[in-house]
Amino acid sequence: MPILPSQRHHFDIPNDVAYLNCAYMSPLSHSVIRAGAAGLERKRRPWTVQPADFFSLTQQARETFARLLGPAATAEDIAIVPAASYGMATAAANLPLKPGDRVLVLEGEFPSTILTWRAHTRECGAELVTLAEPADHDWTRVVLGAIDERTRVAALPALHWISGARIDLAAVRRRLREVKAALVLDLTQSLGAMPFDVGEVDPDFMVAACYKWLLGPYTTGFLYVAPRHHNGRPLEHHWFGRKDSQNFSGLAYPEEFQPGARRFDMGEPSNFALLPGAVAALEMILGWGVENISATAGAFADDIVARGGDLGLTAVPAKLRAPHYVGLTSRAGLPPGLTDRLGISRVFVSVRGGRSLRITPHVYNEPADVDRLFQVLAPALA
Repeated sequence: MPILPSQRHHFDIPNDVAYLNCAYMSPLSHSVIRAGAAGLERKRRPWTVQPADFFSLTQQARETFARLLGPAATAEDIAIVPAASYGMATAAANLPLKPGDRVLVLEGEFPSTILTWRAHTRECGAELVTLAEPADHDWTRVVLGAIDERTRVAALPALHWISGARIDLAAVRRRLREVKAALVLDLTQSLGAMPFDVGEVDPDFMVAACYKWLLGPYTTGFLYVAPRHHNGRPLEHHWFGRKDSQNFSGLAYPEEFQPGARRFDMGEPSNFALLPGAVAALEMILGWGVENISATAGAFADDIVARGGDLGLTAVPAKLRAPHYVGLTSRAGLPPGLTDRLGISRVFVSVRGGRSLRITPHVYNEPADVDRLFQVLAPALA
């Protein structure tokens, strides 16, 4: 895939800042800021907002997000949510468990997944099975080996958020189908930077928060709901989720839901301040192409892994690692205060799991950013 030229001009990143931390939080582009500001302006003059605007905005958001998921996804499958935890809670509410059932999660997975399924399994008398991190980083092998006739749900990411070790979700889905189990995904750390085909993977539910690799505002996100679950139970009961809600002149209490996944929307989904920014970010990603973003970030990541190796740092092997994600580890351990020392030099990365220096580049990065990282890192590790 083509390597994109630097897209730094779309962002307010000073030349003396090496921001290699998209997995923590992405910067907002100029177009996202403009879209959000225009949305706030509409609320300043509410007489300019027509009833139809509440629905056209959410429809645009659903259609744009669905394009990221491949031709099998449509706007009818998309709900608007505020966070990954909301999507996980929606999945749990619609996947009943009984005593003896098992839910599979990864060791060290993000809390929204662990806490949701811990609570749900306790309530139902089911078992939460936490899969231990493999020394060889082959999470696919571990997950496939754990699936059996007792498995009812696998709640997974596309990659582990600390190391970047990826999972072959299509292979996992094939095995889950054999035991009639559900697949629930949190793709917050991959969607927008790593290709994903909902038709191939066929999750029951898939959620992604926007504030990382979808380059959007905080407290925005999207939930894919497979058509087989469209008649499920929402977390909230609000007017916008029901039929005839476009009739603002005569408030009613209809029983019938809006079609598709709209019933699973958060309350007040037509967020005129944040949702336009999320749409602008999605359009930018689609314009670049996810495959091209992945290749561009991947070129930076490969360079970082190679140069980290010169300092005695190790990473997940390329064949098992997500292309846009690097977790560098040291047998001697990372020195205390490393991120503070890097930050003083205007180099921004994360330490995760107490042992991994997580470095996550994007299309706004340039080779000079990686040079500056290692100019500070080399003496810090010496």
